[in-house]
Amino acid sequence: MASASTTQVLAATRQWLKPVVYILIRCGVTWRDFSELAKTTFVEVATKQFGKRGRPTNVSRTAVLTGLARRDVRRQREKLEAGPEPLTGYVTKASLVLSAWHLDPRFSDAKGKPLPLAVEGDGATFAALVRHCSGGDVPLSTLLRELRAAGAVHKLPDGRWEPLTRNYLPHTIDETVIRLWGSRMADIGATYVNNLTRTAKVPARFERAAVNDRISKSALPEFRKFLDQEGQAFLERLDAWLTEHEAKNDAPDDQVIRLGAGVYHIQD
Repeated sequence: MASASTTQVLAATRQWLKPVVYILIRCGVTWRDFSELAKTTFVEVATKQFGKRGRPTNVSRTAVLTGLARRDVRRQREKLEAGPEPLTGYVTKASLVLSAWHLDPRFSDAKGKPLPLAVEGDGATFAALVRHCSGGDVPLSTLLRELRAAGAVHKLPDGRWEPLTRNYLPHTIDETVIRLWGSRMADIGATYVNNLTRTAKVPARFERAAVNDRISKSALPEFRKFLDQEGQAFLERLDAWLTEHEAKNDAPDDQVIRLGAGVYHIQD
């Protein structure tokens, strides 16, 4: 069987990365935030999973594997050793504008309250605020439209704009759902890592899909009902099996594993 080329791997990566990036953009995460996260994760995986004889990968080999300079590898390792911390990363133009609107005295009144601003003109205007935030590369109408869609600004009857929040979040997504998203994506990824890298002695993990590209849209409600019934019935049988085989409380940690399967709806 032919080995996949780097171009093919990147093309496949772009497929699964698109829905991930969609969620990141909805939640206000920029490419710089993601880039920094990618650096840290590259170093973490290369260090922990590509060592020899059970030892962590050294700095030089990690640099070769990841393409990062050794000083960057050391910096990322220091970050990992310090433990999880919020990414400061890059601030979006919209966030910079809202922050300056609330904090810069040129765009607030004597009490520190942000002033309602006309879009353009003399003195304190929205255009001046954006220029102050080095946002001249973004059209004013586009920035206002995005801020308004996020519920961050409001247009007054006289045509001026006032801020409603100090933070820019394009859309909000429930934090519990985000945690589940991360867990489920990791589970699917781990299954594929096993199946793509396993040796002949390691069994493949079950991964199957039933998909048809020629289904009438009118069948969608019926499919949802069918999947809810059949998928739930399967998961209940699976849950019963897992409960039956659950280890005793005094079982050693090295004799206990996390085990299960998932069912999900596919639709383009």
